[in-house]
Amino acid sequence: MRHAGQFSGAEREAAVYLNALAHEGKRFIKLWYGTNPAVTKRLRQAGWVKFSKTYKCYVMHHSAQAIEMLHTQLQGVARVDTRYLHKPARLKPAGGVPLVAGTPTGQPLEKADLLPVVKLQAVALGEGDMVIRLIFKPHPLIYAKLKESKTARWHAEVRAQVIAAKVSSIESLAKELEGVAWVWLGQELQIKDLRLLRLLWEQVYLKGPTYISCPLPYLEKLLLLNYSRITMRTYHSLLLRFLNTYATKGLEAIQLFDQEEMNRYHRQMVQAGTYSCSMVNQSINAVKFYYQRVLLRTEVQLNQVERPEKPEKLPLVLSRQEVASLLASTPNLKHRCLLQLLYAGGLRIGEVINLRITDVQSARNLLLIRGGKGKKDRTTLLSQRLLENLRAYYKEYRPKEWLFEGQFGGQYTVESIRNVFRAAVEKAGIKTKATPHTLRHSFATHLLEQGTDLRYIQTLLGHSSSKTTEIYTHITSHALGQITSPLDTL
Repeated sequence: MRHAGQFSGAEREAAVYLNALAHEGKRFIKLWYGTNPAVTKRLRQAGWVKFSKTYKCYVMHHSAQAIEMLHTQLQGVARVDTRYLHKPARLKPAGGVPLVAGTPTGQPLEKADLLPVVKLQAVALGEGDMVIRLIFKPHPLIYAKLKESKTARWHAEVRAQVIAAKVSSIESLAKELEGVAWVWLGQELQIKDLRLLRLLWEQVYLKGPTYISCPLPYLEKLLLLNYSRITMRTYHSLLLRFLNTYATKGLEAIQLFDQEEMNRYHRQMVQAGTYSCSMVNQSINAVKFYYQRVLLRTEVQLNQVERPEKPEKLPLVLSRQEVASLLASTPNLKHRCLLQLLYAGGLRIGEVINLRITDVQSARNLLLIRGGKGKKDRTTLLSQRLLENLRAYYKEYRPKEWLFEGQFGGQYTVESIRNVFRAAVEKAGIKTKATPHTLRHSFATHLLEQGTDLRYIQTLLGHSSSKTTEIYTHITSHALGQITSPLDTL
């Protein structure tokens, strides 16, 4: 086995170094360490770590969970060193390299080292009482902090550490775990305290002496105007980038910027060529909102920046055979129902996790989608095959409120659905770089190929404009089979 080098003595601490590895389009981590039988023994016992004959070392999947499990597995034997994990590869760029005059702007804020996550989940007790359960992977530092905590306590009925269902308790817990773990909110916890949300959203960033936090009135204005929580978080992160690019000038000086400063910032983002058109446009909107709607500087105009045109890319679509193979490769009933819903109704991933049991209207053969994109309600198709599977699923799993609930109750998570989809794609041997949203594209395309009117498809998808739905006419094979290529007539 190949090693990183021999340690020079007992006084030198044993370490396992993590290095990024890309193999067949997937991300892995290579493990390098000096000769150490104790480390080798622990790695052999770890089910998620495998020895690669190709790379002559131990490898594992590139995920935060795998890294955290490795920390626990090697506790007391060796430390896990991630300093080389995010080191950029020295590769020759495939395309051109844009060179921008001046100092590049719009760079991402530097994030702190990866920390374990403590997820908060609301739990209902008897007589209407409520507590918040702490869910986390076993970690000695978290256990030590919770043992000293004045906020968390062990609850015998819940069989977990809990805190009171109060904003002040969440804030206290986040401060107690600072530098040890990140605190994440479960999807069912609808926190409206903007000061707490800002604290949790910004806990991942390194905060130097000049760091500027997002102004609270900015978030208050977004909430007042009924912006969605996703949009609020996106605008928050983009304004944070802008403010901290000029952090050394101070917030008061930044608030006096004219449009040329803001335009220069976004021009350099465009010229850098490393940001998507959507991101640049969202950044312009976020900064514009701050100056015009919060600071009330209506004289500031951002129309001098030519907004980059979004490239008209055709969506990826799976064939009917690939969809059938994907569903057949998912033996778990709950997981199969999740994937069937994405395809059978053309649902977005967020719409699936927000489904309640009462949204399945079997008598009308309809599925009610509440608060979809743009906060719009709509109905979509309810497949009879899907309905039969949902009835079998309900009898086996007995969800209480949400149609799909997590292991400890509450809403299913977006990341869990993505994991289910990735596993099904891999097992089915599908080579297309598909995502759960690909099933929505496939739903629309296959309906169009069946001869369904485009207006009905627009309604089922919840599109405001028919132009959005018309993109599927460019990728459907409907009627193309009747057209003969001129080459075949020669």
